[in-house]
Amino acid sequence: MQRKTVRDYIRTIPDFPHEGIMFRDVTTLFADARGMRLCVDQLLAPWAGEPIDAVAGLEARGFILGGAIAHQLGTGFVPIRKKGKLPGETFSQDYALEYGTATVEIHRDALPAGSRVLLVDDLLATGGTARAGISLLERLGCDIVGCAFVVDLPELGGRKVLEDMGMQIHTICDFEGA
Repeated sequence: MQRKTVRDYIRTIPDFPHEGIMFRDVTTLFADARGMRLCVDQLLAPWAGEPIDAVAGLEARGFILGGAIAHQLGTGFVPIRKKGKLPGETFSQDYALEYGTATVEIHRDALPAGSRVLLVDDLLATGGTARAGISLLERLGCDIVGCAFVVDLPELGGRKVLEDMGMQIHTICDFEGA
């Protein structure tokens, strides 16, 4: 019997949220204890033994993954949220969407300068959200040790965008198509 991979736990929902989109749904991965453990272990594997001060997660599924990874590493977790969701003073960063722009924020006092941070999210598409998160962490003076994603959509070019910024990228699986 062949062992399941992380990819095996992810379902694809055609035409969501728009016609022509193949939505990669990681909630089925999160719901399975074995799949979730496998995912967390594989996401943090490249940084095993490296000093990491905090894990930053991008809203919203990056919170689930980032919290689990931070727990496993015995370190703190910092959320990067949609605009208007954090109560304290924040830094903001706009990023492009398919139609328009969006904004993410981080608390100005989330981490001290020099903190070594792993950025985590469920999916790497165009790289826009991750790029905005990286920008916010850099404004805090953080050293981003890498970026970890469950799914890469290589046709959308996000990996190249982040690598061109000098980021180390780790993904567990990829899916062709948008």
